[in-house]
Amino acid sequence: MTLIEYFNMIIDKPILLVISLLVLGLMLVNGMTDAPNAIATCISTRTIKPRSAIIMAAIFDSAGVFIMSLISSNVVATMSNLVDYGTNTSFALIALSAGIIGTILWAVFATKLGIPSSESHALIAGITGAAIAINHGFSGVNVDEWKKVIYGLVLSLLIGFILGFVIAKIIRIACKNVNRLKANKVFKRGQIFSGAFMAFMHGAQDGQKFMGIFLLALSFSVAGASQGTMTIPLWLIILCSLTMGIGVSIGGYKIIKTVGLKMVKIEPYEGMSADLAGASCLLLSSVFGLPVSTTHTKTTAIMGVGASKRLSSVNWKIVKNMVISWFLVFPGCGFIGFALTSVLLKFVS
Repeated sequence: MTLIEYFNMIIDKPILLVISLLVLGLMLVNGMTDAPNAIATCISTRTIKPRSAIIMAAIFDSAGVFIMSLISSNVVATMSNLVDYGTNTSFALIALSAGIIGTILWAVFATKLGIPSSESHALIAGITGAAIAINHGFSGVNVDEWKKVIYGLVLSLLIGFILGFVIAKIIRIACKNVNRLKANKVFKRGQIFSGAFMAFMHGAQDGQKFMGIFLLALSFSVAGASQGTMTIPLWLIILCSLTMGIGVSIGGYKIIKTVGLKMVKIEPYEGMSADLAGASCLLLSSVFGLPVSTTHTKTTAIMGVGASKRLSSVNWKIVKNMVISWFLVFPGCGFIGFALTSVLLKFVS
């Protein structure tokens, strides 16, 4: 699909423009919030100044969306094939809009109540709830693709923690007799690389999730098209990569400064270990098409680094909050997507 064809399509189907703006808005917010958290360890160790970090994050986040989409679009395929909204394209677009709006409403609700939440999981839950509503059951939910969501949920927790633990342990043993000041200089340089790697993989993973929803909307709008048959247009890759980068540059500075400087003080090698572990986990997830939460992945990597010293250093309150998030976001956001879709479909039918 060319950009001209897309513009002609939104003239015929204005609701497609609404969905496009909603998806781009979510991507913008994601860039403003999640990306700064992804490289906050660089700030915590005073390796790089906040302003420089935000420039680095914006550049590598955008690059991650663009390059990974050209190399491997498995996460896009998973997201675009996650649900089926039936053959009525008008109703399908309305249901998809409701699912996305449900994601936004859940984010506002969770924030006001202080409930920890993942935008990635909320988006998956919202569009799934809408699919259940439009199909009057679970026939519109692709179980095979949903398994990848569950696998990603579990594996990101385990792999992030284990990699953080192992990398930090190896570095600590290998550098046991090395001069601390000299070692820190090396690790600070290494952390700039690992922070850029983490930002790159954040864009690669989260950018593809939103691109998958965008592609899902396009597949509903093209006569005869079905999920899994459309390729990602180059203009869409460019648009999404720029949107993510702009989001980081708009709101990232304040967040990255607050989060980075208020984190528990960690050593440069620990920050580098957490970044490498988190980014590696995201890379594996992206290659195998597993949509995961970048925030949760990075958090578990940091916990693994802490546990490499002693298990008591793990902040189990964070673990509790993550578990609460998983137990609440899927039914909570799914119900909102379901209810909103049901109401809108009754209104238009």
